[in-house]
Amino acid sequence: MKKYLLSALGGTALGLLVTTQFAAPLLAQEEGNQTLYEQLDLFGTILERIRANYVEEVDEKQLIEAAINGMLTSLDPHSSYLSADDAADMRVQTRGSFGGLGLEVTQEDGWVKVVSPMDGTPADVAGLQAGDFITAVDGQSVMGLVLDDAVELMRGPVGSEVTVTIAREGRSEAFDVTLVRDTIRLTAARVRTEGRSIVVRLTTFSDQTYDNMAAGIAEQLEAAGGIDNVDGVVLDLRNNPGGLLNQAIYVSDAFLETGEVVSTRGRDPVESDRYNATPGDLIDGKPLVVLINGGSASASEIVAGALQDHGRAIVVGTQSFGKGSVQTLMPLDGDAAMRLTTALYYTPSGRSIQAVGISPDIIVEQPQPSTDAEETAAAGALRTEASLRGSLNNPNLSDDEREHLEEQRARAEATAALRQQDYQMAYAIDILTGLSAMNVQRGAQ
Repeated sequence: MKKYLLSALGGTALGLLVTTQFAAPLLAQEEGNQTLYEQLDLFGTILERIRANYVEEVDEKQLIEAAINGMLTSLDPHSSYLSADDAADMRVQTRGSFGGLGLEVTQEDGWVKVVSPMDGTPADVAGLQAGDFITAVDGQSVMGLVLDDAVELMRGPVGSEVTVTIAREGRSEAFDVTLVRDTIRLTAARVRTEGRSIVVRLTTFSDQTYDNMAAGIAEQLEAAGGIDNVDGVVLDLRNNPGGLLNQAIYVSDAFLETGEVVSTRGRDPVESDRYNATPGDLIDGKPLVVLINGGSASASEIVAGALQDHGRAIVVGTQSFGKGSVQTLMPLDGDAAMRLTTALYYTPSGRSIQAVGISPDIIVEQPQPSTDAEETAAAGALRTEASLRGSLNNPNLSDDEREHLEEQRARAEATAALRQQDYQMAYAIDILTGLSAMNVQRGAQ
């Protein structure tokens, strides 16, 4: 009987313990819900007070949208509410054509910060730069505005003017820039050949990016007479603000045979994803150089990080932007949507891009062009033995050797001329030329 009572008491005690363990979270959850409902009641009270007592009549729909957007933008600079019109604009942008100034922007310390101007757009032509801060639009300060409202100030009819006030590092005073709004039609990929190097310029990651790039590379390879006649590829991701995740994966996969391209990790481990490369390399393993700068963000960083981690490319330029978060576009009633940060990107080696960015393998700053024409001309006027009056010719050169030397000299001069226009690009091409020369020498041994 005594043992039975002890067992019964033990069971009762255990029952109390188990009940306590489950009841405490339930009570905490109930208290949390009560606090949430109280806050929602407070919101309703404030809304009613505004409707009844504000000095002017208010638009209730705008008030609710502003409240929702405020809630989302308080989370991070990339989460936001999109009205039906804004959601439609975003869907159009991912297809590669939209109206505006051609600026990719974010928000930092209450100001609008330029991530990058897009190639050939009014912002690019006007000389706006990655890292510029827009402090006012048509004289109206953007301080305190949510990002979407600040962007709305810069929108307007095609052909109309807008003046933005710019604060730029290295300049003591802000200055105004007047731009003419235009329809922004982006060519996602432009491919050309410089000497024996194919240059792929990606301006954005839209639906067109991979297809445009693959077609452009194939065209340039055909014009060169085959892959054996090129030194490699320069993938130019400078001032590319990103775009669609799937396009970043396709572009990375285009130069990789196997392995992870990128992974995304959310709050719930179940929601994490990993994306792998598939066999096939558009350039058959030829050397690859990736150019990045402070305007390279998001999808650009995914590509640079994947190719760098796999040792497939040499990354050249300056530190990238560091936008390593994933936004999911969630449809809402009435064709509206919300853009919510749901995960972070990680490179194949497990590096998070967020607020860190991609560090180049070789740091190359883009120097400001010299304004001294005489100094530039003097630097290019190099004296050689052949330039001396009465110098002897080389009698041992065959016609083929002489032609080959002339071709080499022409390519070197073309690269030197490019160096005056785009130092970083010329540096990347020099790397490909050097790697190609090393491969030729190894093949001859």
